[in-house]
Amino acid sequence: MNKNYYAIIMAGGVGSRFWPVSTTEFPKQFHDMLGTGETLIQKTFSRLSQLIPKENILILTNESYNDIVLEQLPMVKQEQIVLEPAMRNTAPCILYATLKIKKLNPDAVMVVAPSDHWIEDEVQFCANLQHSFDFCERDENLMTLGILPTFPNTGYGYIEFDKLDSRPVKKVKQFREKPDYATARKFIQSRNFLWNAGIFVWSVKSVLKAFEEFQPSMYAHFMNGYEVYNTEKENAFIQDNYPLAQNISVDYAILEKAQNVFVLPATFDWNDLGTWGSLYDKLPKDEQDNAVVNANVYLENATNNIIRTEGKKLVVVDGLKDYIVVDKDDVLLIYPKNKEQDIKAVVAKLKEE
Repeated sequence: MNKNYYAIIMAGGVGSRFWPVSTTEFPKQFHDMLGTGETLIQKTFSRLSQLIPKENILILTNESYNDIVLEQLPMVKQEQIVLEPAMRNTAPCILYATLKIKKLNPDAVMVVAPSDHWIEDEVQFCANLQHSFDFCERDENLMTLGILPTFPNTGYGYIEFDKLDSRPVKKVKQFREKPDYATARKFIQSRNFLWNAGIFVWSVKSVLKAFEEFQPSMYAHFMNGYEVYNTEKENAFIQDNYPLAQNISVDYAILEKAQNVFVLPATFDWNDLGTWGSLYDKLPKDEQDNAVVNANVYLENATNNIIRTEGKKLVVVDGLKDYIVVDKDDVLLIYPKNKEQDIKAVVAKLKEE
């Protein structure tokens, strides 16, 4: 394995749309959402370690999840877990982790990958990642892996690339925010738009150069602690300074400003597992298109439902169509699939009460 290859697994999200299974105390990346025997973060680590030395994989997460990460990834050492004392979006944490990697290996090339995505064709994933590493080692480029859209999804950001670019890796024209349905249809029809999966590849040198150019104050802020990174004094510096960083995504911070951004249309299947509906799409179905996880069921006149319980509970359903049925501890959720985007708001209201 190439000792210059590194990864940052982003594992700090809460996944509130997967309530009541995913909670602030135990979010979705630490759950076996598809009933495969492995949690999402375990699958992600395993996939990346096919190409990247295990000791070169860092896990970026909230400090309250430190023990869960160590429990689920026993091969990981404490120094590989990069803890955020406050939530500040993706730019500050990526910059912080990248500076730690630079101190370890200034020649590193790295991938930034979410911990909670589902990728079945790992051979193609590794081939795409290798292609991206090679591309970023040759030149100072910033890269992302884009997903070929299968329908006009309004829940994802899009990447527009140059239509005339016939190379496998294409120059990015611009990043587009989550569109309305009509705009998403136009994107699909124009055939030069990809879903933004939030998977980034670059060399340490190229991404730090971009931060220094486009986010000079943030770059200077984190460089103030460079001498103490990877030492016992690092935690004190981060506790005091990390919460002062700007709350901004890496897309806004550098990618939308830089001119050396490229995209590789991915050849692997992908699902961001962002909602119960996206999980339903990946699960096997019965003859009535019901998807069942960890439950024993007796179903009559029930179609297109997703049913999930803990501990093989018996669930009896009659006359239900297109619903989410989830039983977890002291919560039972019975909710229309077509309103699943509202679950996040419901959770917020319940917290207020």
